[in-house]
Amino acid sequence: MTVARNQGGPGIELKRSLRSEVAAISPFVDKLMRLVRKCGCVPERDSDVEMALREALANAVIHGNQENTRKHVCVRFCCKREEVSIAVKDEGRGFDANKIADPTALKNRGSVHGRGIYLMRALMDEVRFEEGGVVVRMRKRLGQTADQNARKNRTE
Repeated sequence: MTVARNQGGPGIELKRSLRSEVAAISPFVDKLMRLVRKCGCVPERDSDVEMALREALANAVIHGNQENTRKHVCVRFCCKREEVSIAVKDEGRGFDANKIADPTALKNRGSVHGRGIYLMRALMDEVRFEEGGVVVRMRKRLGQTADQNARKNRTE
């Protein structure tokens, strides 16, 4: 893990590989969020980044790697200036994010699928699925709330 300081303020860059175990998600995210909050990268009251990261990791472990402990999830977390970027890559077969049904649609309200992607998109400024769906890249400008993101996403 590298902690860097520059003229734009504190910065953190981390690259880590996790085993595909649901139990590994919370300890990793808890430790990372303590570090980024201590360094001032993410405000204490802002939980958007934390929630989006938890959802991305859960999707990678559960859906991507099918909880196969021989597979890993690679996480790249970068916080510079007023922006956080996260990349999560699994070793699964991928998926087409455009084929995930809208969980807020009346016919899908009972479904348990698609809610994590919906949350990531609501909480972050940008969410992209790449390499056939095995990589999710998320970006958030700091200081923006989930309400502001939701309003922005409705107008796009």
